[in-house]
Amino acid sequence: MSRRASLLLEIAAGSLVSALAAQQGGADRVELCEAFETGGTTPSYGTLALARDRLRIPLFVLIRPRPGDFLYDTLEAEVMLRDIETCVRLGCDGIVVGALDADGDIDDPLCRQLVAAAGPLPVTFHRAFDAVREPSAALERIVALGFSRLLTSGGRATAAEGSAAIAACVHQAKGRLEVMPGAGLDEDNIARVASRTLAREFHASAKVQRTSAMRAPSSALPGLSTSWSETDAARVRALRDALDALGAA
Repeated sequence: MSRRASLLLEIAAGSLVSALAAQQGGADRVELCEAFETGGTTPSYGTLALARDRLRIPLFVLIRPRPGDFLYDTLEAEVMLRDIETCVRLGCDGIVVGALDADGDIDDPLCRQLVAAAGPLPVTFHRAFDAVREPSAALERIVALGFSRLLTSGGRATAAEGSAAIAACVHQAKGRLEVMPGAGLDEDNIARVASRTLAREFHASAKVQRTSAMRAPSSALPGLSTSWSETDAARVRALRDALDALGAA
């Protein structure tokens, strides 16, 4: 039997435009966020609501109240819980979260609250996992807490570099949750990472640089950027094609 049907492509989209490009390019699912250049934060209500209205593919939402580390105080935890409530109310398809304690272990009490707030929605534990003290023990806690999947680069800068560690996570998980490689995946390396890890779901951004159409950028704002990154439908299609070719082999 071909692996084709089991190879899923999730695109991390940093805007509504990027989410729609992901859909156009053939993504199976979108992970929606904002502030992509800082690792992603929770999208605005407007972005979230319009994405829910216009996407025909599953919409997962990153719940992260700020850039930086994954050690959250009481106020930040309250914000995260409220944001999850909003996602549930709007009919989103999944939640993406992660929280650690000061020692680099899974924050069990907060993660339990976050998973409970999501109700029936599947919950992904994001790349906070790549900052944990003991990955093997952390994976067991993530399973026990009821997470549906784990996004990881194997503790390295890219999933390609962390392929061996990701493969070990896939082996340890034994189907109790999906282990999803992410970070630096592109059309040139995704099939290789898939073969090395035996993962069934993959996370990429398929970004390109966009340049401002303003003819006279203001010199009064020297820090104002005239370029930004956006998901490109053609790059999504290239990723999709690479996975399809592997599945058909």
